Amino acid sequence: MKTTETIWHNGVLKAWEDNTTHVLTHTLHYGGGAFEGIRFYRTEKGPAIFQLHAHIQRLVYSSEVLGMKLAYTLDEICQATIDMVKANGLQSGYIRPLSYYGYKELGVSAKGNPVELIIANWPWGKYLPHDMVDIKVSKYKRISPETTVIDAKICGHYIGGILSAIELEDSHYHEALFLDHDNNIAEGAGENFFIVKDKVIYTPSLGHILPGITRATIIEIAQHNGYQVVEEKITLDQAISADEAFFTGTAVEVTPIKSINDQLIGLGEVGEITAFIKQYYDDVVHGKHADFMKYLTLV
Repeated sequence: MKTTETIWHNGVLKAWEDNTTHVLTHTLHYGGGAFEGIRFYRTEKGPAIFQLHAHIQRLVYSSEVLGMKLAYTLDEICQATIDMVKANGLQSGYIRPLSYYGYKELGVSAKGNPVELIIANWPWGKYLPHDMVDIKVSKYKRISPETTVIDAKICGHYIGGILSAIELEDSHYHEALFLDHDNNIAEGAGENFFIVKDKVIYTPSLGHILPGITRATIIEIAQHNGYQVVEEKITLDQAISADEAFFTGTAVEVTPIKSINDQLIGLGEVGEITAFIKQYYDDVVHGKHADFMKYLTLV
């Protein structure tokens, strides 16, 4: 991966290569960490971080779910993120904050271990570098809300995504799609899911998915432009019979879906509404829409 000069670690900017951790770090063994993925973009006014406050707010929440008491306030973490981006001098890229239990005691309980916080950034292009993606329903399912706190962004929750990536290796599919424990569509391996049918936009309702920050932004953009958005349970048959489909997320931004399980969605082309939402979102994150400047933090 491409590197930068520094990483923020527990209040100090350290050289990239000096950020190391002990092999018996608790989170490394049990997955009890919380993280965010944030993008920042080149704008006419300089680099701007998209939805910084919302992302850090969720990081704090996810950390608290795991019993972590962070040593920094939400505002202090936001400022640390800005300072780190400034220090590394990039105009655009990806930001990864991570809270985790460090090294002291090793057992399932994290009690007694120090809470660590890092913020890194680096240059990053498209996560799914395709005009449209072919996706496959994974044999694995989205974690049940009866199993964990599914609206928290916790490291261990992404084991399913790792397994689905292995499942798709050496295939023509670009990404996996998870069903929930009721066999309705939940989300992608790291994305929220939308379909369009008869000019109405549908997305799986909350309760079985990660409430994506990009998802919420897309809903707001769509409604701002006069589209009806319905949040409800979506079956696989409904998705396959849709006119359009797309993924959303910090990493994938807005990515049109061509097929599910080798069945074309609509005509197998980028749909009119998907194309509009994709372009509008791109303009928003680059500071071209005054109504959405509230979501950009200039560096």
